[in-house]
Amino acid sequence: MDNKNESVITEFILQGFTGNPRMQFLLFTIFLFVYAISVLGNVGVILLISTNTQLHKPMYYFLSNLSFVDLCCSSAISPKMLIDLLVEGKRISFGACATQLFLFTTFGDTECVLLAIMAYDRYVAICNPLLYPAIMSKKICQQMIAVAYCIGLMDATIYTSSIFRLIFCRSNVINHFFCDAPPLLMISCSDTYISEIVIIVIGSFVEVSSIAMILVSYAYILSTVLRMRSAEGRHKAFSTCSSHLTAVGIFHGTILFMYFRPSSSYSMDQDKWASLFYTVVVSMFNPLIYSLRNNEIKNSLKS
Repeated sequence: MDNKNESVITEFILQGFTGNPRMQFLLFTIFLFVYAISVLGNVGVILLISTNTQLHKPMYYFLSNLSFVDLCCSSAISPKMLIDLLVEGKRISFGACATQLFLFTTFGDTECVLLAIMAYDRYVAICNPLLYPAIMSKKICQQMIAVAYCIGLMDATIYTSSIFRLIFCRSNVINHFFCDAPPLLMISCSDTYISEIVIIVIGSFVEVSSIAMILVSYAYILSTVLRMRSAEGRHKAFSTCSSHLTAVGIFHGTILFMYFRPSSSYSMDQDKWASLFYTVVVSMFNPLIYSLRNNEIKNSLKS
């Protein structure tokens, strides 16, 4: 290995989507619109829930935290992505790259846990309505949210440190629009085996445990709803779950597609477009989903 290859990299270059200036400006316009809708939608949901006393319920407390997490997750990626679409040198320092990965992982893992907590909340509300006020008290809800953020922070610390303990000396060009683990592993000249195992273990633990909790919760919900004699009761129960199920399907569907596939099916050029969906677009969809499918939120917006 020559001296050039042995030099340690202190900054990276994000390759982005395309080198075509016209296409870059078009993408900038589209992504700026998406990010603006995401910010306005999520901030709007947070303000609506915080100012409307009729929405001071556990379900909406969790929803406001979901909007905050979506806002933070998108903001960890979108501003830098938008700037890079307007400039030629898409550079990012070593520290900024690590920070971006840490923040994205923190809020991504927090959202996984939060969606599982929201499924448990719906289970208690539908299957144990008489005990709901006691089980989902304000203190318990706050503790659940604290646990979600702690898991996100802990996982992100381990995840990020396992990547940035590596030495990067082959190239400083990341074939992506943000600092994600797979393209960083590809340009490392260290043995990445341990880092890959850590990533798989952490990712599997968070994803599998969250999905398992969601599936178990909705299995009990479905069993309870099917035993209801009132058609109106069944419709009300399903309507309160439909927006959450839609958000779960979109979020976990894209995560499973991106990170839980055979390695032979990976294509970085294609995957960067797919990852755009769960890093930027999902955070725009969630406030729209809950606003359009939740009657209490729609009524609050009208009042």
